[in-house]
Amino acid sequence: MKHYTTVQIQLEIPPNFPDSAQQSPAEFARDAKLAMATKLYEIGRLSSGMAASLVGMERVPFLHELQRFRVAMLDQDEDELRADIANA
Repeated sequence: MKHYTTVQIQLEIPPNFPDSAQQSPAEFARDAKLAMATKLYEIGRLSSGMAASLVGMERVPFLHELQRFRVAMLDQDEDELRADIANA
């Protein structure tokens, strides 16, 4: 059994931001978390499986969400793809 250290990130946002994005505060928070995971995946800090786990999603649905952020689903060479699969 793996033991994980939990790190909590707290973000202060002006109260009008969710309304400006036409979202509830919960939807805004979920999208912010998804955006962070997507960016970490895009810059190669997390595998797609790890990024999906960060937002509580399965890998395939996470990969489908990438298009919302204009991030390529697969922009990896063969070695990167093997490492991503191993970490999924």
